[in-house]
Order: sequence, then C-alpha cells, then structure tokens
Amino acid sequence: MPDPATQPAPPPALTTAVPDLTLTALTPADADAYYALLDRNRTHLSRLGDYQEERDATEAWVRDHLSRDPAPDLRYGIRLRGRLIGRADLIAVDPPRYGTGYWLDEAHVGAGYATAACTALYRHAADALGATDVFAGVTHGNTRSVALLTRLGFEQVADFADYTRFHLSLR
Repeated sequence: MPDPATQPAPPPALTTAVPDLTLTALTPADADAYYALLDRNRTHLSRLGDYQEERDATEAWVRDHLSRDPAPDLRYGIRLRGRLIGRADLIAVDPPRYGTGYWLDEAHVGAGYATAACTALYRHAADALGATDVFAGVTHGNTRSVALLTRLGFEQVADFADYTRFHLSLR
C-alpha cells in the first residue's frame, strides 16, 4: 500500500454559483457511489456512442479506475448537497491547453448544474493552473452538450466525422 505521506494532495474542492453544488476530487472512497451513479445512467451515457467504458463498467472496473492517480489531469465529482450527481474532468493535453469532459445524472440534467460546475472548473484551471485554453469534443447529435458549451462561451473550431471540436479561450 502506498505511503500516504508520499501521495499528492487531492485537488481543492471547488464551489459553484449554485448553493450546495460543489466539485470534489473523485477518489477510491467514492467507488460505491460512482458505480451506483454509472449503473443508473448506462443508457443515458451511451446513447450517442460516448462513455462506452462507463456503460460497461463493473464494480471492479470502477474501483480500479478510481484507484489510479489521474495526475496531471483533474477528476472531479459534481455533488449536490454532498450527493454525487456527475463528473467533470480537466485533461492536461498540452498545458496551458486542456481538454474537458463532463456528464450529469440524467435526473439532474436541465437545472444549470453542469453550467455551474464547468464554470467553476474552468475558473480554477485559469487561476490555479494558468490554463489559457480548453477544448471539448462533442459527438454529433448531442445538442445538450453543444448548448452547454455555447453558454460557457466555447466556439466551434472543427468538424470531424463523428464529433465537433469546441474551444474556449481563458485569456
């Protein structure tokens, strides 16, 4: 077992503009809650061909996945009143340029939670990591994600066979 003294500190919890909505690091301690969240959302996550690993996730896969240190990426759970309702990641593609991924429990879509969570994540990326750019890929047909990115100020920059790439300047 790794020595806790040599483990990197988890990223800080992030507050959002929505009361009781926070982002905290997803850790092995979240395995049961994350598996339950994935299990409830298998169809929701994979309806456009995305999140195939999550669609097929087993409890063992989740435990292994969350036991791996994501550094230099950031892996956050989106929590409403402490309950896990989604995930938002920041992917260190070529710092200060980052990629992003996010998803919410289907029962919580449409309430502004993803907008608030991503706003807090990208503010943290700019302030704490010196991020200058964030990129996102959206599978064709995912109109909710396109709408979210548009609200956040992303612009479409490229169109590929299966997805569209979006860019947000944090400068």
